Amino acid sequence: MKVLERLGRRRLDPDHILTPELARSLSGLSREIGRQLGLIVDRSGQVELLLVGDHRSIMIPGLPQSRTAGGRLRGLRCVHTQLGNEGLTQDDFMDLLFLRLDLMSVLEVDPEGWPGKLHSAHLSPGTMGEQQEAAGGAESRSWIELPPHQVSRKSDQLRELISSLEAEFTRLRPVREVDRGRDRAILVSVSSAPRRAAEESMAELAELAASAEVMVLAEVIQRRDKINPRFILGRGKLGEIMLQALQLNANLLIFDQELNPSQVRSITDHTEMRVIDRTQLILDIFARRALSREGRLQIEMAQLKYMLPRLGVRDDALSRLTGGIGGRGPGETRLEIDRRRTRDRLTKLAAKLKAVSKERYRRRERRRKKDVPVLSLVGYTNAGKSTLLNALTGSDILAEDQLFATLDPTSRRLRFPEEMEVIITDTVGFIRHLPAELLQAFKATLEELGEADVLIHVVDISNPRFAEHIKVVEDLLRELELDQLPRLTVFNKVDLVADGQWVREEAQRYDALPVSALDQETLPPLLERARHAVLK
Repeated sequence: MKVLERLGRRRLDPDHILTPELARSLSGLSREIGRQLGLIVDRSGQVELLLVGDHRSIMIPGLPQSRTAGGRLRGLRCVHTQLGNEGLTQDDFMDLLFLRLDLMSVLEVDPEGWPGKLHSAHLSPGTMGEQQEAAGGAESRSWIELPPHQVSRKSDQLRELISSLEAEFTRLRPVREVDRGRDRAILVSVSSAPRRAAEESMAELAELAASAEVMVLAEVIQRRDKINPRFILGRGKLGEIMLQALQLNANLLIFDQELNPSQVRSITDHTEMRVIDRTQLILDIFARRALSREGRLQIEMAQLKYMLPRLGVRDDALSRLTGGIGGRGPGETRLEIDRRRTRDRLTKLAAKLKAVSKERYRRRERRRKKDVPVLSLVGYTNAGKSTLLNALTGSDILAEDQLFATLDPTSRRLRFPEEMEVIITDTVGFIRHLPAELLQAFKATLEELGEADVLIHVVDISNPRFAEHIKVVEDLLRELELDQLPRLTVFNKVDLVADGQWVREEAQRYDALPVSALDQETLPPLLERARHAVLK
């Protein structure tokens, strides 16, 4: 024990990986106790941790995170003994990647307890290796192995090596945009679907990220027949993403799939980066865009419903100390308090939204008494509904070329040429895999659709995925039990499509009206068709 304590208090020469004296001490003691021994050393040569493993392996505990921000190397290196001559193992390389160590070194120990060759490797700041598409495929060469050598008094020039590595990582990283308040993200998709479908979903995720003002640095798609229940993707691919984040100075991973709490925790622990999924990204966009009191209530309710099951993932510092009746530790107490407060808040929000729903019902009653027909615009997000509403009514509602630019429902009066007046409303746009929490929270708003005399389904015909968007909207209308309402399909943004003949053929196929919300001359046929639909 005293020998171990002395090893833990040693200070190494910053230019040496190991000195001959320390190598003999480590190897002799390691052979004597039949276990691997390791040291975590900082750049000044101070031993931060002494590790004791078993005969075959060694476990590195949680390390300080003071240098992990901004994609930097950690400023720590690991050297451990090995009771054989295997050299660096796959576990060593994974620790090097996931912990962002300056260096990983393995010292061979011969049967007599004498030090053998020293094997070392560091991360490669160069180009990422070839991406592997096969499930569980081999990892790319994200590291560089140094030539094995005997420990000697000759300087390893370690400080110079690490300085050059960090300089190269810095050179490869772009300008520090993260300091300007923008997140820098790598988008990740893991799917068993065909690659084309995965690419389309990834393209939409990139649009969502842009709407959230996130800078997308890279996109990673991995197809797997079986999803890893812990990390979603393979550990090797996760290691590649780690190195890519280091090279690109990324600080955020966004997954296209919904992650459960344990998966978020596992990925965060291994990458030490912020991790969110598609649902959380959409909720964040909604939270940014909601302006009305009702919209904010709905978003807060959706966020709390999303967070509630994730409160069950306790921090290690709040772990249960004792069990049984009357013996609950502070971790569980804190957890139950958080859950109770969240449920109480949800109950209050539900009551407020119920009151809002009653107010909407009274407004609808007044409209019905006046016998004013209602047209409701529905469609995929960014199909141009708000722009069309502005064009038809001469309004100035916010309309931008991004997903979920407007969330709050808007109603305007529209007068047909025959002096007939209607109410035209715009609601939140739909999207594939719309989070269930959002759909539930926005039911008070979507009730407006149920009172419509005609639904106008606005489609962005310039989007190559327009057919899939139509299906998503129709499926959601069916889920909301609104598919029986009269419906008028409008192909918007025809001005962005060069092939007019193709547009006419598709319009005939879907029984749709081709229009451009930016061209008033294309709107009269829509007004006439809408008037006939209302009078039926």
